[in-house]
Amino acid sequence: MKKLILPLLVSAVLVFGQQTKYQWTDAEQPILAGIKSLRGLPDDKRPGVTKNLALQIRQLPATPGKPDLAIQLANLVTEGDPGHDTLQETATTLAAALRERPAVNERPYMSLAQLVRYENVEAASADPRFATALKQLDADDEKRQHLDFTLTALDGKTWTLRQLSGKVVLVNFWATWCPPCRKEMPDLDALYKQYQGKGLVILAISDEERPIVDKYLAEHPVTYPVMLDRGRRVHSQFVVDGIPKSFVYDRTGHLAAESIDMRTRSQFLEMLKRAGL
Repeated sequence: MKKLILPLLVSAVLVFGQQTKYQWTDAEQPILAGIKSLRGLPDDKRPGVTKNLALQIRQLPATPGKPDLAIQLANLVTEGDPGHDTLQETATTLAAALRERPAVNERPYMSLAQLVRYENVEAASADPRFATALKQLDADDEKRQHLDFTLTALDGKTWTLRQLSGKVVLVNFWATWCPPCRKEMPDLDALYKQYQGKGLVILAISDEERPIVDKYLAEHPVTYPVMLDRGRRVHSQFVVDGIPKSFVYDRTGHLAAESIDMRTRSQFLEMLKRAGL
């Protein structure tokens, strides 16, 4: 997803959407540094480090920085496949931070609701904004069940979602500036090459200017269709507020699976399996 990671040495912190003057404590600074370093870790090391960071955050006193650390970690844990235990510890930490210091806006409760809904973890909050977030996710998914759009790919071919009956369609929202998007693209391309003959269609949608996308794809080519949504009309239809996001429709046009962040090849395969591929 789009992530907000604050510079390590600033004396301000975004505590759930409101910028507040804040001096990181001696105990918080190494945790913040660990969060900032996660994307640079090898894939086999990242889950263990993430889980340990979640436990360290939970042990902190209830300072203003504690919930900010919890939400930053929650925003990164969904990149790839950290394993259920790591996801659970991160969600538990976020829920605990919200109980200690309730958020000033609804976004952290939406993040917690997404972990519960899409990552199959257990977490709860008595705050009514958490229940509202779960209901909103239900409404968003119901809307996505009936969506249609028509976009033209960079090669000039026009694609309409509801005209792809009989195909398994993976709609992927991405951008060239997004590290998790870039990381999952080789896996998506490999899956497209492997399953295109069995009915898989991948429609990759960016909201960027064409020269930017063309330049990136010239250096990192993919074989699946890439299209532009410059007015963000389709992004809005799908309620895309962070990337990457992927939605998989089965051969009848039913929304069978979705992801809220980067997926690995094995995770994409599981999504496609749920769509009958």
